[in-house]
Amino acid sequence: MITNRWRRWIGTALVALTLAACQTVNPATGKKEFTPFMSPSDEIQLGQQEHPNVVKQFGGVYDDPKVAGYVAAVGGRLAANSELADLEFTFTVLNSPIVNAFALPGGYVYVTRGILSLFNSEAELASVLGHEIGHVTARHTAKRYNQAMFTGILGAGVGIALGSQAANDLIAYGSQLYLLGYSRDQEYQSDELGIRYMNRAGYDPYASADMLRALQAQDALEARLAAGDARSRPPEFFSTHPNTENRINRAEALAADSGVAPGARPRLRDRYLDAIDGMLYGDDPEQGLIRGRTFWHPKLRFTFTVPEGYRLINTADAVLVQGSEGDGAIFTLSGAEEGAATTAVMATAWKQLAGDRPLGQVETLTINGMEAATGAARARTQGGEVVARIVTIRYSPTRAYHFLLVTPVDLVERLSEGLRRMTYSFDRIHEDEVDRIKPLRIRVVTVRRGDTATSLARQMAVDDHHLERFLVLNGLETGNELRAGDRVKLVVAQ
Repeated sequence: MITNRWRRWIGTALVALTLAACQTVNPATGKKEFTPFMSPSDEIQLGQQEHPNVVKQFGGVYDDPKVAGYVAAVGGRLAANSELADLEFTFTVLNSPIVNAFALPGGYVYVTRGILSLFNSEAELASVLGHEIGHVTARHTAKRYNQAMFTGILGAGVGIALGSQAANDLIAYGSQLYLLGYSRDQEYQSDELGIRYMNRAGYDPYASADMLRALQAQDALEARLAAGDARSRPPEFFSTHPNTENRINRAEALAADSGVAPGARPRLRDRYLDAIDGMLYGDDPEQGLIRGRTFWHPKLRFTFTVPEGYRLINTADAVLVQGSEGDGAIFTLSGAEEGAATTAVMATAWKQLAGDRPLGQVETLTINGMEAATGAARARTQGGEVVARIVTIRYSPTRAYHFLLVTPVDLVERLSEGLRRMTYSFDRIHEDEVDRIKPLRIRVVTVRRGDTATSLARQMAVDDHHLERFLVLNGLETGNELRAGDRVKLVVAQ
């Protein structure tokens, strides 16, 4: 006798078998693939839908026609030599200092200005754009999505057959893991396709390995800068792209297999350096600037300084202040109803940040001539009991800023003085101070007789590790000699 459970299982299996018959030809490989859940038109629709969200998440589009036009021209040349030459690709430079590049289905390819600062030739730029184009032409997102959907169907059948919700949950969890990133094989395939498109477009295919070395050097530098710091570094290129020496070796082998001799094609270094000369580096002043332990916002005209040993992280919605002992703060802006008491403005912000938890110890104070209020409450987190304190500063009748300080209970006495000094350091930037802090930019200079990496590194407008940063920025290693007439990149304030 066939029970309802087995009828559902048989029905699910028949659906799966029917879907398996739905195959399309992959444009990059020419092979038939099982992709019934996402068609090429679906990919275009998904890319169109998610493009505005990606732009918003990464600080918007970098508004420099010279840089944007150059990247689009290089990308267009590569896309025209891909298997989807008729697809309307969109190349976007994101206004973010994070080092990353990625693609959405449907031909949406993104590079951050952070990653552009590390390249030293047009060929290196072409290699990363070609790699991301490869993800589009090989339909990697569609394959991941279809695999997840198919796994879900089979999981539903297994769960029904076994009468086990746990089986369903396990399969669903596996599907989520599958969607977190491209597989190693897909990354290798995109490397291969990128080199294919570079070669067809006339670029030096050996630049692909050098591009990977540049990103690997940056990743290693970030690791050294974070040495001894238990806090994790922000996710960058190698959080979504495998970082292996084997991948570099494969890129070199693929370049050799292309039949192009090393050095036979120009890298177009000068053309690339001309394009990025003057490009913004690091934080955008429109979003605030971090200089050491001080945060400046020349547009909104305020500043504050964090205690020694704390780290500032600037995001689109807030400034994060991160300590090393489970303590930290969130700094946010809110509107304020004109005429409302500062304590009432604080209560509204507290509700948004901490929910319905009662706020006690409320008192008013003055910070650098501005009305302020503070209050605190205890809370229990996964890490233990903490004291959460809010400090609200009334910048103007209709604008207020808030520090939400979170400190483990047993550290309050030791850390409270430093955090209090941070909130009291909040002050207005006056008219004559607005231009005091300059944004950082890439400046290309010509090496003169007698210049060395060390002497040029001293001109870098960075807080520390001047030589290491200079070497990574220019794709150099310790011991490389500079020759008069060479062109190199510096980070300068201007």
